[in-house]
Amino acid sequence: MGFNYYDILKVERYVNEDDLKKAYKRLAMKWHPDKNPVNKRESEAKFKQISEAYDVLSDPRKRRIYDRYGEQGLKDAEFTPPTPPSKGNCGRRDSFRFDETEEIFGGFDATGRGNPPPPQHNEKAPALERILPCTLEELYMGVRKRLKISRTVYDVLGKQKIVEEVVKIDIKPGWKKGTKITFPGKGNEEPGITAADVIFEVDEEPHPVFERDGNDLVVNQRITLLDALTGKNLNLTALDGRNLTIPLPDIVKPGHVVVAANEGMPISKEPSKKGNLRIIFDVVFPSRLTALQKSHLQTALGANIH
Repeated sequence: MGFNYYDILKVERYVNEDDLKKAYKRLAMKWHPDKNPVNKRESEAKFKQISEAYDVLSDPRKRRIYDRYGEQGLKDAEFTPPTPPSKGNCGRRDSFRFDETEEIFGGFDATGRGNPPPPQHNEKAPALERILPCTLEELYMGVRKRLKISRTVYDVLGKQKIVEEVVKIDIKPGWKKGTKITFPGKGNEEPGITAADVIFEVDEEPHPVFERDGNDLVVNQRITLLDALTGKNLNLTALDGRNLTIPLPDIVKPGHVVVAANEGMPISKEPSKKGNLRIIFDVVFPSRLTALQKSHLQTALGANIH
C-alpha cells in the first residue's frame, strides 16, 4: 500500500518550494536514525519515507506525475515505455503509462477522481526591472519601441530552456521619467513559483537645447547687448521639427523670461493640451569698448549711461 507524500511531510497539496524544504528538514532532523538510537528500526523506516516523499515533491516533473496519477504513475512513467498505436489496439495502452500531453486537458488525481490543473502558487519571483532610455523627441511625439526579452522557462517535462520574445512598448506623448511599463509573467521561471514580471522604467536622455520641467520646456538663450536693447525675433526649432519665431520685447534684461504658451510637452492625461515653453535670457555684454563707441553710446543714451 502506498503512502501520501503530502501527509508524510505534513504539508498542503500546493505547498511552495521553501515551505516544502522547511518541512523536510524539520522531520528529517526528528526521525534521523542517529537521533533515535532506541527506536532505530522505526526511525529508519520513517526517515526513508520522508526522504522518498521529498525526492518526489521537490522535483517538478515527478510532482506533476504524482499529483495526476499517484505513486503507481511514477513507477509506470519511469519503467514502462510508450505503447505505439497499432491495428490491434487502436492506440489503447496495454499497461498504464504517463503521457504529459494529457496534463493540458486535465486528468485524474491520485484517488482516481477528476481533478483540474493545480492553480499557480501565490509566491512570485522578484520582478526584473530594466531602464528604457528615451530621447526628449520620443517623449514629445510618442514612439513604438520593440525590445527583445530572453528568459528561462521550463517545458512540460520540467526541462529548462531559454526563449526569446519581442515585446512592443508604445511610448505615449508626454510620458515622464520614471513611468513604468509592466509585462506580467515575462521574466524567468522557477520551479514551484509564479514567473517574475518584467518592468521597464522610462529614463529621459539629456537634450542639447531643451530641458524639461514637469510639462514645461525650458531653454537658455544668449543674446547680444545690442539685441537686448533693440529687440529681435528669436528663431527656434521645436522638438517636432517646426520652426518657432518668438518676438522679443524692446528691452531684454539679464534673467528675463519669455513664455510661449502651449509650446511645451504634451500632457499625457490630456493629449490635446501642452505645457509652456520658457525662454530664459542671458545678455552677453561686450568685453571692451573703444573711446569712440563710448562716445556714441553717451550721445545715443544720454543720462541713462552712468
